[in-house]
Amino acid sequence: MEVPRATYRLQFNERFQLVDALRLVPYLFRLGISHLYASPLFKARPHSGHGYDVCDFGELNPELGSEANLEKLAASLREHGMGLVLDVVPNHMGIGSPENHWWWDVLKNGRASRFADYFDINWCANGANSPGKILVPVLGDEYERVLNRGELKIKADQGEPVLVYFENKLPLAPGTVPKADVVVKSEAVDEVVQKQHYRLVSWRHGDQQLNYRRFFAISTLAGLRVEEEQVFNDSHALLRKWLENKLLDGLRVDHADGLRDPKQYLERLRSLAPDQWIVVEKILQPKEMLPADWPVQGTVGYDFLNQVNGLFVQSKNARVLTDFYAEFTGESSDSKEAVQEKKRLVLRTLFTTEVNRLVDILLQVAPSHSCQKVPREHWREALIEFIASFPIYRTYIRPGENVVGKNDFRFVEQAAVKAKALRPNLSPELFDFISDLMLLLFRGERECDFVARVQQLTGPAMAKGVEDTAFYCLNRLISLNEVGGDPGKFGVGVEEFHQFCQAQQTAWPHSMLASSTHDTKRSEDVRARINLLSEIPNEWRAAVLRWSTMNGRHRQNNFPDRNAEYFFYQTLVGAWPLPLDRALDAMQKASCEAKQHTDWNHPHAEYEQALKHFIVATLADGEFIRDLAEFISPLADGAHINSLSQTLIKLTAPGVPDIYQGNEILDYSLVDPDNRRLVDFEFRNALLDEAENLSATEAWRERDRGLAKLWLTKKTLSVRARFKAAFEGDYRPLFARGEKANHLVAFLRGAAITAVPRFTLELNGAWNDLILELPDGNWRNTFTGEIDSGKVAVADLFRIFPVALLLKGE
Repeated sequence: MEVPRATYRLQFNERFQLVDALRLVPYLFRLGISHLYASPLFKARPHSGHGYDVCDFGELNPELGSEANLEKLAASLREHGMGLVLDVVPNHMGIGSPENHWWWDVLKNGRASRFADYFDINWCANGANSPGKILVPVLGDEYERVLNRGELKIKADQGEPVLVYFENKLPLAPGTVPKADVVVKSEAVDEVVQKQHYRLVSWRHGDQQLNYRRFFAISTLAGLRVEEEQVFNDSHALLRKWLENKLLDGLRVDHADGLRDPKQYLERLRSLAPDQWIVVEKILQPKEMLPADWPVQGTVGYDFLNQVNGLFVQSKNARVLTDFYAEFTGESSDSKEAVQEKKRLVLRTLFTTEVNRLVDILLQVAPSHSCQKVPREHWREALIEFIASFPIYRTYIRPGENVVGKNDFRFVEQAAVKAKALRPNLSPELFDFISDLMLLLFRGERECDFVARVQQLTGPAMAKGVEDTAFYCLNRLISLNEVGGDPGKFGVGVEEFHQFCQAQQTAWPHSMLASSTHDTKRSEDVRARINLLSEIPNEWRAAVLRWSTMNGRHRQNNFPDRNAEYFFYQTLVGAWPLPLDRALDAMQKASCEAKQHTDWNHPHAEYEQALKHFIVATLADGEFIRDLAEFISPLADGAHINSLSQTLIKLTAPGVPDIYQGNEILDYSLVDPDNRRLVDFEFRNALLDEAENLSATEAWRERDRGLAKLWLTKKTLSVRARFKAAFEGDYRPLFARGEKANHLVAFLRGAAITAVPRFTLELNGAWNDLILELPDGNWRNTFTGEIDSGKVAVADLFRIFPVALLLKGE
């Protein structure tokens, strides 16, 4: 297996196609990248901006190019000694358009469709009035009103009758329309619609009535039953062909936790790709480990991201910032309480249909196991509390093989104990029964189905309740609120970070290392700047109070709330200069995801208008902007150093470093879709030309243009390419001696030493007598050319360039 030296993630869509990537190969080669890492390439819904809504696994997305384009790209990569890694999406498909032939056929023929079992559909749902029908929540209003307004049309489309509702097209069952070329009159439309294998409802009813499993709470992404061998084979036929034709060198598996049996899937995938590097999108909670029996090389790197980010958060100032956050916003920083509350919220609103399906099973199986008769609502509340109490995204119990791992047992027990404590008004026997079901103490087809479905729901509940809700409410320091992170954990110590890296070196030495991705809420450089606030809590407090006072005139009816205002100021500090359109988009998303005053499904017009007015007015307020700029200016060098430090760590720590498109220079992107904007590669290519001839002194002098980060990236990847063996030894922490020892992060890997500073604002250049004792031999600083041995003054180590990479005997 060829393990990548470094990957570079590209987001493909109709504005950035395979031919565009082909033109980038020489640039990526010069940068030092070994593998291009592509977003999904299978045919997605028309005009998809990301490719995760695949509607045909058997075809390359024509909006991205042709098979010939893909072959040319793969050939060019091979000519440059590079490879191609592909993002695959096994859990779900994009539906709702004729491009998804499988779903279209199911809508047309119902349970008689040969693809009816390809999707996870509950055919018994929807009540006695529409058994065996698929709910289609696409209407903008109630069905009767839509019908009466004549908005439903039956037309001929390529010789076939279809039901048309604005941009939506739906098939019609054979024999339900007299002639394909006849346009049905409006008064007869209802009669035709009632004969279909689907039921049209308002989009607002999707969360409560949907009868097919979906990706999170997105009704246009239907869950695929890839655990069935035929479904796996059909959905991976083109992927198999690409692998057999040697087009792909690695795979990234999207949302593995959504699968009914992740291990089974990964074993099948490994049989298709025995020699490929495979990583999975798996969000690990603190102290959780990736299952050791998965046939993969590791995760996509969120575990690393949160560790390295935490290194630059000054934990000793947690109390000051916590107290000020409470004083200014009136909000608590108790992440555990907020997480539980928000997980309950999404289970009761976004995942109503999933919860109801599980409650139906409980009501069926409980009497079979001598469980007392319990009202449906009690089972529902107990189940919601149990799932909300899960400490991780999901367990990996395998009911079909009667396998419950030691960690699975522990996590189920923890959830049951916590749920009992939080809901003393419910009988503890309810939680005991749910726990016993999960631990396979009761066996049977329905019991096993319950276990599998709970495991498929706990992950979405965590993701939507925590990442997409609680993380927009817990705003004490928003750089902590990243996927897989914990806002309640204020900073990571040097020794803890070293322990993490040593564990990675032992268990998952080829896992991906991420710092920015298409799913991060803020780019690495935005977080690097926001982290500086943890070093200057008193200055930050004074600035926020000053800004709030001067911006009071822009508030309307006490809106926006102080929590949103606090979030806004941190966002401005992290991403400044921030254009108005990007600020508006980011703040609207933050407020809707927080669900405190408004949300996507139930917008609060007055609040949203006041928020928009506040943002527009403050960004046009000269007094505020001048004050903001004066506050940010002294942070510039500290932010640059943080960015360089975390970049060098990523490029040299155990694992495979990944660079998200454009982030080889300073990038201040916010949450998607902001971080999926087109990248100016011409500018970066020109910068790389310039960087190749710079000294360390010159690169640091040009840091504001992003040259220092680009220069560091190219230099480090070049060293890794030329001296591969230097980075293959065991990971060994190095500790300096002196009063400022906590400001240095250093480690040895084989014949390479990485050394970076942290908390540089607080340090203010005063390293004093801090000494780092190098291992035996002569060590050359690859950035400056200086050669050192024995005891080295840390101040000298960073005298020319603020981070150091030393090679032994070079």
